[in-house]
Amino acid sequence: MTGAFELRGVTKRYGGTTALRDVTVQVPTGSITGLVGRNASGKTTLLRHVTGMVLPDEGECLTLGKPARKLGRFELSRMGVVHQDDALPEWMRTSQLLRYVSSFYEVWDRELERSLLSRLELDPEAKVGTLSPGMRQRLALMVATCHRPELLLLDEPLNHLDPMARRDLLAVLLEFFTPEATTIVISSHMLRDIEPLVDRILCLDRGRVTAHDTLDDLKERYSEWIVTSPEGRLPASFTEPYVVSARGDAHRARLIVRDGGPHAASFRDVHRAVVEPMPLNLEGLFSLLVTGGVASADSLAPEPGETGTS
Repeated sequence: MTGAFELRGVTKRYGGTTALRDVTVQVPTGSITGLVGRNASGKTTLLRHVTGMVLPDEGECLTLGKPARKLGRFELSRMGVVHQDDALPEWMRTSQLLRYVSSFYEVWDRELERSLLSRLELDPEAKVGTLSPGMRQRLALMVATCHRPELLLLDEPLNHLDPMARRDLLAVLLEFFTPEATTIVISSHMLRDIEPLVDRILCLDRGRVTAHDTLDDLKERYSEWIVTSPEGRLPASFTEPYVVSARGDAHRARLIVRDGGPHAASFRDVHRAVVEPMPLNLEGLFSLLVTGGVASADSLAPEPGETGTS
């Protein structure tokens, strides 16, 4: 697949803070990518490079095949962006804002606009200043999408929404925007919510890329083992190199393993234990992704009532 955008050795500093450190990554066209990471990991800065709002101190960013610093009207009209806190003119009515924004585009899908107004339960006559934060977020999504962008960048679009509203908004994305027509990048801390939507994960930590792969490949790489020893013979620590972290006691332990599938049989024999492999969801993978697959202190801490193993 070709790249919807690409960063090549991008470093960005704000005073004494380095927001991005030598980032090289390509997001394929036709993908739905979850951009994840801890607070201040560089996610927003990365997205701002893609739009040309921020320029790198070192390296280069290409967006839709063109250097981001040279993006013009044609390229920008092929993009849609929802920022964390979009500043929308409060004195306008919803319908007025949509008419105003539509005038900047050669193509504006009126049928999509009508459908989204209904699905997102937005009142066309309501003034923007009277909308709740969640409703403003929905309106910002409409502003970013009714011109049918080829590249849609969503920076924490779920922040002000309740669980049902988050579900509905993500359902709208799945219903109205196909990966074949729109490449989507969604930055969010709501990992359980975005997991059914995304097919790729790009993880940043302290300005560096720690993971970039398909979600399916990540789930195949890591798994959880529930290990039980009827004889209470589990060791205080596990020396197998594929064991990333463990917690439990001599009778029962929870292990996180990397590429452990081929080793399950020998592990059973060595420890005379029952091994129950279980898949990890995106939330379970997160602590591994931000550390590049190295166990964090949190993942090694014993659960209440357990003695720690590592």
